[in-house]
Amino acid sequence: MKRILVLLAVSLLSTSCQAQEHPGAEAFAARAAEEYGLDAAEVMDLLASARFKQSIVDAMTRPAEAKPWHEYRPIFLTDKRIEGGAEFWREHRDLIEEAARRYEVDPEYIVAIIGVETFYGRITGSYRVLDALATLAFYYPDTGNDRSDFFSRELMQFIALGNEESLPLREVEGSYAGAMGLGQFMPSSYREYAVDLDGDGRRDLWGSLADVIGSVANYLHRHGWQPGQPVVNRALASTAAAFGEISTRDFRPTQTVAEWQAKGFTSSPELDPDLPAAVMKLTEKERFTCLEHGAQWPRPFGRAEL
Repeated sequence: MKRILVLLAVSLLSTSCQAQEHPGAEAFAARAAEEYGLDAAEVMDLLASARFKQSIVDAMTRPAEAKPWHEYRPIFLTDKRIEGGAEFWREHRDLIEEAARRYEVDPEYIVAIIGVETFYGRITGSYRVLDALATLAFYYPDTGNDRSDFFSRELMQFIALGNEESLPLREVEGSYAGAMGLGQFMPSSYREYAVDLDGDGRRDLWGSLADVIGSVANYLHRHGWQPGQPVVNRALASTAAAFGEISTRDFRPTQTVAEWQAKGFTSSPELDPDLPAAVMKLTEKERFTCLEHGAQWPRPFGRAEL
């Protein structure tokens, strides 16, 4: 009798581990069917295998991207990563040059993005994308900026992408936010910007370097990349500059250089006044010496860039 009870308990435990109910799952499935033409029953079956991950919630509440610039910069701009970029460029020069020509994008930025995102494919993420997107869609943490709807849509896009590209949705791994492949594309970006540069009939952002490189280049091209133009310029801020209008989240260029200049920010060197621009404030550290005691301490200061 004891053996039967133990086996029964194990069986019940196994069943509970196989399926997980998420708040709002049925409404999500209905919405996925209406907006993306997905099968609601198949969506529910897939969601039952999605797992809530506390580690993803924790990571979202303290993302590395929220660090001030002087802490964020040394994580990515290292000698090892720079040397790796030079090696990656040498090894795949033909592919990089082909994509750069086809999509009119400066090749060094294609290399840099792959390097920053995944260290040239060495770090592509260890979370199941299904778990990451489901966790953030149904259990988004209270950060003062609810993005659960964004991740709900990305989860729908992920399921649609699986149908289009024959992806094993229960196995695909990526970042804690659901970004995938060497370029770390979110599902919506994968569907919209990924390209089949190697011509094999699939857009593979893991195994095909041609597709990876071409997709990064196409992403930049589709967003209006202008080859040979500067990415950033240092801006000089007046004492009355409108620092309160600098966004900490959205860096899309919604104002012109002339409009920013009227608000106290002047580009150095000068830029076309009609050029769309955004202002970023990079927080750095500078060391000050106390003359009385000879002590030094770091003090943060801001630098604006257009």
